[in-house]
Amino acid sequence: MTASVTRTAHEVSTRALGWLHAHRELGALPADTTADLGDPDSVYKPLGESALAASLVLRESVAGSTELRQARELMDFCWLQLSDGDMLYERLLRYSLMTDPLETYAPFARVGLRHAPLEKLLAHTNALRSVRGAEVLPNRRLAVANAARVVGLEEDALPYDWQALGRATWLGAAPEPWLIDWMTGYCVTHTVFHLTDWGALPGGLPDDLAAYTATWLPVWIDIWAEIEQWDLVAELMIVGCCLPEPYCTATDWARLARAQQPDGLVPRDGSPVPDDPARRFADHQHTAVVAAIAGTLAVSRTLGATA
Repeated sequence: MTASVTRTAHEVSTRALGWLHAHRELGALPADTTADLGDPDSVYKPLGESALAASLVLRESVAGSTELRQARELMDFCWLQLSDGDMLYERLLRYSLMTDPLETYAPFARVGLRHAPLEKLLAHTNALRSVRGAEVLPNRRLAVANAARVVGLEEDALPYDWQALGRATWLGAAPEPWLIDWMTGYCVTHTVFHLTDWGALPGGLPDDLAAYTATWLPVWIDIWAEIEQWDLVAELMIVGCCLPEPYCTATDWARLARAQQPDGLVPRDGSPVPDDPARRFADHQHTAVVAAIAGTLAVSRTLGATA
């Protein structure tokens, strides 16, 4: 059973990463893009997500030589789009309360693509009470805290209280599991991602929350697989890889593999996939990202690899 999971997860992640790599130019920033970013979610955020997937492929080092090369080239492409970090520095300099420069920078820092002026500025802004007190969703606070941990900013004068941050989330209350909805499902996944740094620190999830999640995760996966919400399904499968005792089943992986198209695209839901290459990339890039991450972590955990 474990061998089946490892094999299928490897195949899904390899195809998803290959698709992201082959179509990366479709995710390039427009030529006139500035640090002001009139619509950050259109291209800037997806660039950071592709970099996240590539950074985790490189961190886990369980992929083949071709996939590791593709991951490095994808990282280099995304870094170049951000002017080797200069755009992030300028954005943070102009908008000190924005968290996206730190969050976007973290995957690059993870693999050694560093920007010294940006890190100096991040060390300053991250210690400001105004920045720490900005009103955001609890799972978003965890996102910032984990990015700071990855970059190496946790040694400042205001260390994060991980216990309090985790307990402030929906998952942290161990609530009635049948009341979960689509958006809350995404909040749950990100709570786990950031407490465990995408599976690198499974012990970051408190024992009671790990037990609660392990109990209800199979149910949640089945619910959203039944209605073909593949993006959320893949995110929940990442959660399974982040648990102290990983939850990775052959049934779930076979189901996701059937949904994946031959070229590596993973549809975000059961709607028809358009033929236009640009639209295909815009609509389904995120699902390829989470499929690549899920597969990479599943291979790593089932092989017993450590980050």
